[in-house]
Amino acid sequence: MYRRFGKRLFDFVCAAGGLALAALPMALVAIAIWTTSGRPVLFVQQRVGRHGRLFRIKKFRTMVVRPPGDSSVTVAGDARMTPVGRLLRRWKLDELPQLWNVLAGEMSLVGPRPDVPGYADRLEGEARRLLELRPGITGPATLAYRNEEELLAQQPDPVRYNDEVIWPDKVRINLEYLERCSLCDDLRILWQTLIH
Repeated sequence: MYRRFGKRLFDFVCAAGGLALAALPMALVAIAIWTTSGRPVLFVQQRVGRHGRLFRIKKFRTMVVRPPGDSSVTVAGDARMTPVGRLLRRWKLDELPQLWNVLAGEMSLVGPRPDVPGYADRLEGEARRLLELRPGITGPATLAYRNEEELLAQQPDPVRYNDEVIWPDKVRINLEYLERCSLCDDLRILWQTLIH
């Protein structure tokens, strides 16, 4: 019942309130990015959403403008990161514009992180049920791998490790979330996200 009706209402109310509260900080972040590394201020990328529909995710840009086809896997100390971007990522402020995606119904506050095309396409069998959920700003797999960039930096082949170890484990964690999704669970995940 919550997943079908209450979750969207919860998301809408929280995203609207969050955008109202975050308007000034978001404006300051936008100015900081613009004055230190130019435009664009936002990083916009196509991601796979609910039922496999594509949408355009919005984040504050934390890296130098990347050429098309550049790796989507980021490791700690990535040379592409801007000085302001490092701070934004550390405090997760780069995620704030995704509240617009939540307000529009493309994302949820809590759910599996939205993948770029090429990952969600690999979901098979039971794992395809994850596409029933709106992707989230945070989620249980996001919390489990909050040190993902540092973990990838320790690997000789970060892309391969992501594809063969991290991504399948995130699928497992997100399937567990799908089965138990509730308001209490979402509140717990949001709280853990805020305090970490």
